[in-house]
Formats: sequence, C-alpha cells, structure tokens
Amino acid sequence: MTDLTTLATLAAFSAGIGIYLWWGFRYLPAERWQIMATLPVAKTPEGAWQGVNLTWYGLLTANAYLVAVLVLLVLLGSLGVPPLGIVLLTAALLGCCVPASRLVARLVEKKAHTFTVGGAVFVGMLITPFVVLLLNRTAGVAFNFSLPVMASYAAIAIAYAFGEGLGRLACISFGCCYGKPLSAADGWIRRLFSGHGFRFYGSTKKAAYADNLEGAELLPIQAVTAVLYSVCGLLAAGLFLAAQYLAAFLLAAGITQGWRALSETWRADYRGTGRISAYQIMGLLGLLYAVGAAMLVGNEVLVTPVISSGLQQLWTPAVLFFLQALWVVIFFYTGRSTVTGATIRYHVRHDLV
Repeated sequence: MTDLTTLATLAAFSAGIGIYLWWGFRYLPAERWQIMATLPVAKTPEGAWQGVNLTWYGLLTANAYLVAVLVLLVLLGSLGVPPLGIVLLTAALLGCCVPASRLVARLVEKKAHTFTVGGAVFVGMLITPFVVLLLNRTAGVAFNFSLPVMASYAAIAIAYAFGEGLGRLACISFGCCYGKPLSAADGWIRRLFSGHGFRFYGSTKKAAYADNLEGAELLPIQAVTAVLYSVCGLLAAGLFLAAQYLAAFLLAAGITQGWRALSETWRADYRGTGRISAYQIMGLLGLLYAVGAAMLVGNEVLVTPVISSGLQQLWTPAVLFFLQALWVVIFFYTGRSTVTGATIRYHVRHDLV
C-alpha cells in the first residue's frame, strides 16, 4: 500500500509540475505577466497617483517557496519528525537565507534592489548541519524531537531543487536571469533551441532595460533549469522515499550546484566581474562542502519513510496557517518592486452612471 501511495503521489506531483511549467513557458515572457497589481501610495501635484507595483515575480516566488516547504514537510514527516521540528528548521533556514539573497547580490553585483538564489543557497549549504544540530540540542530537547542530520540535508536539497526549478518561472515573468541571444550562441546550441527561445516584451522587463534585448530570441536557460531541477527533484525524492538518503542528497546537490556553475556560461545578465562569476565559485565550493559534510553523517541509522505519515501532517490548522503566513511574507518581500514605478489616473465612466 505504501509503494502505491508513493507512486501515486509522485505521479500526481509530476503532472502538476508539468502543467505549471508548460503554462509558464508559454505565457510569462509576454509584457502583461510582469506587473500583477499596482497600489496607489501618494498623489502628485498633477492629480495622478504614484503607485507601488506588485509583481508576478513575487507571486511565483512565493509559490516556489511554498512548494519547497511542502516537500520538506512531507519528506521529513514521513520519517516521523513532528511538524514543530520541521517548521522550526524551515524558519531558521529561511531566516538566514532570504536576507542573504539580497545581501550577497549587493556584495557581488553592487546592487541593493535585486536578489540572488545562488548566494542564498551557498549560505544554506554552509549552515544546514549546524542549524540541525543546534535545534536538536535546544528545541529538540525541550519538545522531544530529533532531526536526523543526513535525512534533513537530503530533504532540504530536494526541496531546494523543486523550489529553484519552479522559481525560474518568476525569472521568466520579470525577464531576468536570461540567456544569451541565440544569434550569438554556438552552432549546436543555436540549432537545438532555434524557434524555442524566449522573446521578452515590455520596456520594464530586465532583458529589455539592462541589455536592450526586447524581442530578441534568447537561450531559454530558465526553462532548461526548471525542467532539469524538477526532474532531479522527483528522482531524488524517489530515492529518499526508498530510504537512500545519501544517494538522494548527492543527486539533488550534485545536479543543482553543478548545473548552476555550468549554466552561468550561457547567461547574458550581469553576474559580476571576471570570466568565472562569484556565483559559480559559490556553487562549486558549496557542493564540495556539502558532500564532505554528508559523508561525515551519512551512516545514520534511520527508519524507512512512510509517505502517508508525511502527507497527513499537512492537514493540521497550525501547519496550514504557517504555510499561508509564509506565502504572504515571501510575496510581499520579493513582490514589491523597487526597480519599476507607476503613475495612476482614475476617472468616472459617465456612460455607465
């Protein structure tokens, strides 16, 4: 029964991801899918309103974080870890990694109004084993739970693969993290992706205002990353649910960080100075560090996961409230645009009065 439940869950999850990615690849490069809503904040002397833009980038990023945390809850919950322990682990990691996404971008790119997933992941790789051990010795003792280090590392790596993969849709919406023009790509790459590249429209898309690439066919590096990471996450989740925690971790961490280092060579957006970017170095160093840490704790004796136990943990009021609150916080943190503005005018429709 457990095997059938596992297969059915992975199949349904795969289908949902496939539909979601297909929709994103097809529609999000268009101009209308960047700004989701505009809130008036101050009236101008001319009678118009200055507005703050809320972006699809923020909504899609919040969705990606939500899926990643759901995956973490299910995987660790399948090992009998109570929701409180998983929520505390999630809060501790996000409390460090989300601010790091902006801080590292400021240090590397010298920009105060952008985010970097690569920098956040590097920080997460470094602190995960220490966060797990600290929680076990503090909250774990107080509330009678224990987070297995190796399984936690694997679950976090898998959750990241899904979150980063689905998060690429946010980049497609904003027109950032874009690939090089296909016209400038190597011959085999140009032949492979010709007719399937992304064309971003709208002057507020980053590809347009940063590199004047509006309408140009670009290498769809975001789509390749989204598909690769999602498939990697599914395979690694299957290994995890088969109690192969070290293998699941090595697959998820190896593919995601290795591809991060490689894919940088096909991106056209600014990644810092030098032929090898700081993010590529972070990816490789983070991978080496994580593999070394995993080898030290890879001999833990753990129970066989039961996915139904993990799924049941989602349907509690406290967990549902936490997930909703997380989505809202991430949406407003990443979705309030500071690099675009708006001017709003209101009028009465006299023909309808």
